[in-house]
Amino acid sequence: MSDRLTEDVIKFQGRFAALKAEVGKVLVGQDDMLHRLVLGMLAGGHVLLEGVPGLAKTLVIKTLADAVDATFSRIQFTPDMLPGDVVGTQIFNPREGSYTVRKGPVFGNLVLADEINRAPAKVQSALLEAMQERQVTLGDQTFRLADPFLVLATQNPIEQEGTYPLPEAQLDRFMLKIKVGYPTRDDEVKIIDRMAGAGGEPTASKMMTTDEIIAARELTRQVFVDDKVKRYAVDLVAATRDPKASNLANLAPYIDNGASPRASIALIKVAKAQALLSGRSYISPHDVKTIAHDVLRHRILVSYEAEAQGKTTDHVIAQILENVPVP
Repeated sequence: MSDRLTEDVIKFQGRFAALKAEVGKVLVGQDDMLHRLVLGMLAGGHVLLEGVPGLAKTLVIKTLADAVDATFSRIQFTPDMLPGDVVGTQIFNPREGSYTVRKGPVFGNLVLADEINRAPAKVQSALLEAMQERQVTLGDQTFRLADPFLVLATQNPIEQEGTYPLPEAQLDRFMLKIKVGYPTRDDEVKIIDRMAGAGGEPTASKMMTTDEIIAARELTRQVFVDDKVKRYAVDLVAATRDPKASNLANLAPYIDNGASPRASIALIKVAKAQALLSGRSYISPHDVKTIAHDVLRHRILVSYEAEAQGKTTDHVIAQILENVPVP
């Protein structure tokens, strides 16, 4: 590992620390959520935020977009939406007898998909296809999406009426699924002071350009990964598919489907971003453990038996992390 790589890593660590500090002028008490959003930005993967209404999911995404000199689009998903409301459509001009393309809100650097589970499957598929292929086809024309292109989606876990839950295959398109919890009492007092104070609601200033984000992503790919750490990531994912082979026979009744190789790739990509934000040019096993829950929780399908006993995917992942040997 060259000294130049280490220097560049430390430089970008400082840049992203400044970015998070700027967002922190608006946001209170959700540092973990913000950190993981930045991980997704660095790793080049889309992020799904899940939490009850009012936990600043939309605010943190909007503020992050304010702090980055990039185009921002917000899509408020509703049950009556059509795919064209997301990706765009062709408009017929009767006078000229031709079609013109009207691009949808998905054409942006940072795209907020608010309450994504309120839209029907056809609309969800239109967005998720754009997420996977990084392009949109309208009529006979194909348009590449912006670079960087990051979808930050939110959903509420408790609202069932009027929602269309994302199927497992579509959830797998998200690199990270972040569970957002309630703030502490002290943080909630700070939130009141900041958002309901005499000075008005604060805003974030531009701190980073899209060129810097692209450069940081390129640098993240260069972070060193030892073969032992790669095998550790694969062992974690393999344990979700065949717990008995990993000496975790007690978990077998709780898992219907394990994670795919996409999970192994995501573990390493996000762990590289975690290493960079820690100022290191190499991955440690701890980096993989730190982000394992966010990468794996939406890629494991638990059984009815697990649900009956109150066992969630987070319980399963915790058991795997506790029992798979760390190199």
